[in-house]
Amino acid sequence: MRLELKGLTKKFGSFTADDDIDLVVEPGQIHAVLGENGAGKSTLMNMLYGILTPTSGEILIDGEPVSFSGPGDAIAAGIGMVHQHFKLVGPFSVADNVQLGREHTQRLGVLSAKAARKAVLDVSEEYGLKLDPDAICEDLPVGVQQRVEIVKALSGPKTELLILDEPTAVLTPAEITELLQIMRNLADAGTSILFISHKLKEVQAVADTVTVIRRGKVVAELEPTASEAEMASAMVGRAVTLQVDKTPAEPGEARLEVTGLTVVSDAGVKVLNGLDLTVHSGEIVGLAGVEGNGQTELARSILGLVKPDSGRIAIDGEDVHGASPAARIAAGLGYIPEDRGRDGVVAEFSVAENIVLNQYRDAPFAKRGAVNAGAVRKRAADSIAEFDIRTQSPEEPVSALSGGNAQKVIIAREFSRPRRFLVAAQPTRGVDVGASQFIHSRLVAERDTGTAVLLISSELDEIYALADRIAVIYNGQIVGEVAPDTPREVIGRLMVGGGIHDGAAAASPEEPGAPEPPAAEEAPEPPAADETSNDEDANGGDR
Repeated sequence: MRLELKGLTKKFGSFTADDDIDLVVEPGQIHAVLGENGAGKSTLMNMLYGILTPTSGEILIDGEPVSFSGPGDAIAAGIGMVHQHFKLVGPFSVADNVQLGREHTQRLGVLSAKAARKAVLDVSEEYGLKLDPDAICEDLPVGVQQRVEIVKALSGPKTELLILDEPTAVLTPAEITELLQIMRNLADAGTSILFISHKLKEVQAVADTVTVIRRGKVVAELEPTASEAEMASAMVGRAVTLQVDKTPAEPGEARLEVTGLTVVSDAGVKVLNGLDLTVHSGEIVGLAGVEGNGQTELARSILGLVKPDSGRIAIDGEDVHGASPAARIAAGLGYIPEDRGRDGVVAEFSVAENIVLNQYRDAPFAKRGAVNAGAVRKRAADSIAEFDIRTQSPEEPVSALSGGNAQKVIIAREFSRPRRFLVAAQPTRGVDVGASQFIHSRLVAERDTGTAVLLISSELDEIYALADRIAVIYNGQIVGEVAPDTPREVIGRLMVGGGIHDGAAAASPEEPGAPEPPAAEEAPEPPAADETSNDEDANGGDR
């Protein structure tokens, strides 16, 4: 399939999300689209998939103009899409989600569960995406939910053009390497791919050509051989430093002490199994591990959203057992959740309301029992400017923002109040390179003021860049603590249950595009998470 966009424009009232976009994707080509949060990438993809109607411009397939009144038309034309924000029905099984809109039926229109299961197994086997068709989607770790989305996009009629909107945002390094190989295999077989990503290494590893969009306009066409610095500068319109500048840590007293922490899921699985961890003031401890090994439950236990079955959590030497999340926040705990849609924002509330969400009872935002609207507006205006939140006004609902800008709202809220200890879970997930640089510098600044920082990230590059000490979690336990100059292969072995001095039989998280390490398929599956862990909120796109 040859796709051509001519002058494609989308306006929301007076706001122009995409402005006169021209773009061509050749058959069998992987065409990467780069841009900041709010640059218009997801809006562009949603027009191509029939979710949004263009204000003006044309979409041509194999030289013929087409018009889609909905995703069904796009699917019928051979276009599949993996959305940045998951479109799964949580209580449904994997097979049920995959067949939604393309149901397998028997006589008299009765649904065929057997055919639906077979479709999942066939596609999973063909593309190497291991899935249990009977698993309930809301019980799956977020990385596995991403696999469901990919299988869903590939399981309909012959997909000739596949749109991948930030598909690796929730995958581990090994899973990313696997996905990039799948993309290359699809392209070699003739499938055209539109690949939206903030991760420059991935683009360099797999793309055939790169289009850069900034504030709704195409600003550059680059070869994948372009340097990361060139790509980043084109995205944000200025020079970007990709290294994190920080001095050696000067740790002080123990600020967080977790001892023997155990959490048992409703299914009777120990998702945390006697975990021990200490974080001192003035240091960043990076928690590395394959998602689904207890990171979510640890973060939510520290905040008080999950009640441990046994063990102790102490902040500044005081056991916080029984303390509410509000009490812990008031005591100086900051929390950047991995799932911003569930734990980070109230999508229907305005940007201003979300920025003071955990302070609206406190001065100056409350006055004689009522909200001080002037103080709330001022904080919002200051935060929007400081954190470069792309919004039309402080009164705009967060549901209208891109995922990355919603993340900036959370970052602004947590960094605009006093903290003694900060849990930062996937703080830059879905955030562009310029914003990531800013968040990284703020995390280091927090450390340097004496705040204790627990960084939970599936991005090993982020762990290496920021951590003063790396703790590796596997199967609900800390299986090793290492220095930040420890080789990747060592951390990779720990992440899949091996020892520090074991041979390289276990999977190690390599850079995207690197050869798959030997016996990676032997890596044990992570335990099922008790909590739903869908990081990407269901609200808005990269408008």
